[in-house]
Amino acid sequence: MNRGRALALVAATPALARCAFGGSRVRVGSKNFTESFVIAEIYAQALEAAGMRVERLFNLGSTQIAIAAMQRGNVDLYPEYTGTALIDVLHLAPIADPREAYAVVSRLFRQRYRIVWLRPSPMNDSQALATTRQVAASKGLADLSDVSRAAPNLRLATIQEFLARPDGLPGLQKFYGGFRFAQVRTYDIALKYSALVEGRADLASAFTTDGAIAVNSLVVLRDDRHFWSAYNVAPVVRVAALAARPQIARVLNAVSPAITNGAAQTMNAAVEHLQQDPTDVASAFLASLRGRRP
Repeated sequence: MNRGRALALVAATPALARCAFGGSRVRVGSKNFTESFVIAEIYAQALEAAGMRVERLFNLGSTQIAIAAMQRGNVDLYPEYTGTALIDVLHLAPIADPREAYAVVSRLFRQRYRIVWLRPSPMNDSQALATTRQVAASKGLADLSDVSRAAPNLRLATIQEFLARPDGLPGLQKFYGGFRFAQVRTYDIALKYSALVEGRADLASAFTTDGAIAVNSLVVLRDDRHFWSAYNVAPVVRVAALAARPQIARVLNAVSPAITNGAAQTMNAAVEHLQQDPTDVASAFLASLRGRRP
């Protein structure tokens, strides 16, 4: 499933149209949605602050294009999600445990693609169901088991894809039981949140780092039986690039722990709702990290 956010503010030329530069620069890529762009920019600025020259090859497109660019040596690193790697690249079953998911993708990516996974962030951009604080309180909703039982009295706002995927509504119905909603309506990605906050729905399908969650102070319902896969983000780096510049690991491993769900929600909201420049958002994030240090 697309990670939920179109890269509306970036009118970048597709990176693969540009040939790879020489080994004098670290070539940082991103996929084609806001969160990937912002996190890639964080990586790029952190490397530049450590004295490395960086070439930005953003807006690559899909996961498959990003992996192909890495294998051809056109891109040295980009941010990837454990769940995406597990399901969409390796074609394995979802793994809810973050450590187990990371261990599997880390081992197989090195073996098959000569790609190293650096330290993962605590940010887990997994699928979710979200609701307003008012609905959560009035309907007694805290987790997905609550939703499975209360569904006949609830209205769901979602996207069309969620109704067909095995890890969408059909999977929830099979895994949890229930989930037979009184009403299900499909919307464009952003409009499903409008339906929720305007009272035309009780729940909306979501990704846990969506900016709309922070903007609207929504409640993300807990996946208490661990149905959905972990989607922790991490820098993935070509083995050859890391061998040439081992300091890449030190720099990015120091940044990754600060990229939490809350930080990602705030940054996504700044770009998508406040119309801030993604480069400025990444810069402000890194400045806040420097401000925390003694």
